[in-house]
Amino acid sequence: MTQVISIPNMRNQNRRQAMPFFCIYHMGIKTGRRLGERRIPEKGKPEYVDRYAGHLMFCAIAILLLGVLDAFFTLNILARGGEELNWIMAQLIEDSTQKFISFKLALTSMALMLLIIHHNVRLTEKIRVWHIKYLILFGYTVLIGYELYLLNLAGFY
Repeated sequence: MTQVISIPNMRNQNRRQAMPFFCIYHMGIKTGRRLGERRIPEKGKPEYVDRYAGHLMFCAIAILLLGVLDAFFTLNILARGGEELNWIMAQLIEDSTQKFISFKLALTSMALMLLIIHHNVRLTEKIRVWHIKYLILFGYTVLIGYELYLLNLAGFY
């Protein structure tokens, strides 16, 4: 006859430490190691990383700089007799140009932060959020070209 000995399971099932509210990873003091997806992605689940690729940061900085140029060119076009078609921005410009520039750059910055955080999230089978960032960069480039054309018509150069 065989004797069965039962051994209790003493292992701690949850081995992860609790994440503090102010974490050095979140504040950017210490960066994590994960650059890509961790495992094979599950369909419909968002994928996040610890560090972001350089081309995504370059894209975000380029969008911010083009936003600054857009605000500068918009104010120059308005000074030469142009009209702001966006009602919200027109109200801010009437109030003060500082409010206009602050609101425009704050809105662009907050949207970029959300797009950077979620850059790996799949919108469809082949489209991710970072594709949208490159579309925004292309759109801003076309907008700056159009504003330069309008300033050329107004005799700015």
